[in-house]
Amino acid sequence: MARSASARTGSPLYPFESMSKLSHFDDAGEARMVDVSDKTATRREAEASAFVVLNAATLAALPHNPKGNPLEVARIAGIQAAKRTADLIPMCHPLPLSFVDVRTEVVADGIAIHAVAATTAGTGVEMEAMTAAAVAALTVYDMCKALDKGIVIRDLRLERKSGGKSGDYARAKKL
Repeated sequence: MARSASARTGSPLYPFESMSKLSHFDDAGEARMVDVSDKTATRREAEASAFVVLNAATLAALPHNPKGNPLEVARIAGIQAAKRTADLIPMCHPLPLSFVDVRTEVVADGIAIHAVAATTAGTGVEMEAMTAAAVAALTVYDMCKALDKGIVIRDLRLERKSGGKSGDYARAKKL
């Protein structure tokens, strides 16, 4: 694929200063996998969440789903997805996960999903936790779509991460 004229002439490819902090791009603006071989392997953990909006009738039908327990299937799917993140997200490093947990909770207007991933490695597990939450949410959709095609998945986000060069992060809680 041909590079853009701005990349060939050496002028800035990205108009915003913050874009220069994106480590998955080389100087020419092409995607690359970051070399983490010099990073120290430390314990890293991340938590992510997602929310599946379900109508009252679908929520009431959850225990009677002929496909099985949607929440248990979603939990297992999320765990499997975390382990396959590097196969799904092109620039993610394959990580030796030491822990993955996915929890689901039935609430008034849907299913709250919470995923945790941990490793001891040279790079973080944010994408593994996010992938676990996303695939768990998609699995709830798949298990319930016969009852409601209007299901909405929302609020997929990183809640917390610890370890690594960038330090700890925790999403501010709403009051």
